[in-house]
Amino acid sequence: MSFFEKFRSGLPGGIPLLLALVSALILTAAFPDLGYSILSWIAMIPLLAAIDIEHRSRTAPFILAWLSGTVFFFMSCWWLTFAPTTYAGFPVVPTYLLLLAASAAAGIFPAFFGLVYGLMRNRLGRSAILASPFVWEAFEFLRYWLTGNNWNALAYSQAFEPALIQNASIGGIYLTGFTVFLLSSLVYLIISVLRSRAEIREPLRLGSMVQAVTLAFITAALMFLPSFLPGRETTGKVTADIIAVQPNVPMSGLGFESWRDLRTEQARLAEAGLRARTDKNRPSLVVLPESPMNYQYGSDPEFRQFIEGFAKRQNTSVLFNSAEPDRSRESGFFNSAVMVSASGTKAAQYDKIHLLPFGEFVPLPEFAQDLIPPMVGRFSPGSEYDLLDVGGAKAGVMICFESHFPSLSGEYARRGAGFLIEMTNDGYLGNTPVLRQHLANAVFRAVETGLPLMRVTNVGITAKIDGRGNIHDEQKPYVEAVRTWEVEPKAGGLTFYSIAGDWFAVLCCFVTGALLFVSVRRRAG
Repeated sequence: MSFFEKFRSGLPGGIPLLLALVSALILTAAFPDLGYSILSWIAMIPLLAAIDIEHRSRTAPFILAWLSGTVFFFMSCWWLTFAPTTYAGFPVVPTYLLLLAASAAAGIFPAFFGLVYGLMRNRLGRSAILASPFVWEAFEFLRYWLTGNNWNALAYSQAFEPALIQNASIGGIYLTGFTVFLLSSLVYLIISVLRSRAEIREPLRLGSMVQAVTLAFITAALMFLPSFLPGRETTGKVTADIIAVQPNVPMSGLGFESWRDLRTEQARLAEAGLRARTDKNRPSLVVLPESPMNYQYGSDPEFRQFIEGFAKRQNTSVLFNSAEPDRSRESGFFNSAVMVSASGTKAAQYDKIHLLPFGEFVPLPEFAQDLIPPMVGRFSPGSEYDLLDVGGAKAGVMICFESHFPSLSGEYARRGAGFLIEMTNDGYLGNTPVLRQHLANAVFRAVETGLPLMRVTNVGITAKIDGRGNIHDEQKPYVEAVRTWEVEPKAGGLTFYSIAGDWFAVLCCFVTGALLFVSVRRRAG
């Protein structure tokens, strides 16, 4: 057989290719902005069928899953092109080609799922269908572990269905994603068994039905039983008020005069929120989000005088985003959250630990970093998990992209945080699906830890999220708004996920490794 013939023999057929594309399209529709979350529960059925058709091939399952993953990432994350084309003036076609390249790179992880599942299906038979959720979640975890990014992991499609995501308090997004994939496996197992029996005209065996019923019971248990677990109760006592300001600061065209006017407007909004409190004697915290205002508390005396004067006049603490000096390097800055107390003095500072790749730092060796300047600025990463004291309750702060990291919110929970505050700005990405996709991250951080989360944004979506993932007082995007929220911190006790972290993801990796070892040793069927 010639090289060309060998190459062609490893390519998937037309029907499997179509099934893989259908799987990607269904999954895309399950995420915002379309947001038909129920579709994700069946989205993997076409992909499993495509791989089953080609499971005797060594390369076709890899190609099928890579194609499906690439199409999904490209279609669900097209908003990544908004900033470079709108603000940096990049040509549209090259920008989308770069997005396609990035999507293809992210698609490598689903591709390896296809490779491993195809091998298992070939060596272990139909029982490999039951292993597919373990394999999928193992490679989702590897994507996060190797790249620091797990955007639009399968679980996030369910963020706005609080009744279905309570198992995240046990095993994080990986247990939730496992449950979603498990239903696709169950349905496909039944389809596979019925098709096989019909082909050979053999009656359905009891064992096959027992498998299906058992899988259905496990799926239902993983979905609903965690809702009854304790560990997310609040104290029932209001300890402070949060004044959440959504200022809708534009991303460009900020001159000095407009900057001063916007700052005055934010103060006006904050004052309106303070007046809306039901108990004026209760401690309060005004939260200003991350935005292009570029405050510099430590090096701008005029701003420092302004914000300290406001805090004293209004008898309130103020939390705001600020570029703070990093004394360890020349002209270095942290992306920080600074809190000024009601007495007009600096009370706390948190320096952002997880910086945005290519936005706030360039993930390249030191000698190559000047080749690609970051879009926002080159910041230093913080290292301290500083908690804020808000009316006697402790709060952990997440700045923008950091709501993507369960390790951060989990560390806050273990250090005694009673609630979380997220300060974010998605304005550079426009009124696109990113607004709700980013909100989905925050929902899971609340459910995983059981901590209420106050989400304060520049352009949206500002909202209060309780410890069970219910979204309250959601504000429409791209409008000025102020919200006044009462803080009821979480009572003592940690969720299992806060204690054990990504144990379930590690379990999926071990199960996948063990089954892969068995598959390699077993002869092809």
